[in-house]
Amino acid sequence: MEADDLPRRARDLVAELARQDLDPLSVDELHARIAGLETEISRVRQRIERAVNHRSSADALFKS
Repeated sequence: MEADDLPRRARDLVAELARQDLDPLSVDELHARIAGLETEISRVRQRIERAVNHRSSADALFKS
């Protein structure tokens, strides 16, 4: 497995995005970048919600 194929920590990915020079990007490319980031934010929020709901269900089950 190549080093580039290994999963990276989320904060490393965010830091990498923050270091990228946005000046060469067109307005359309910037809008596309925002759309992609918003999609990823939504995906992460859904995952958090599933985790919280799963935890609540487990807590309720074992609370009896």
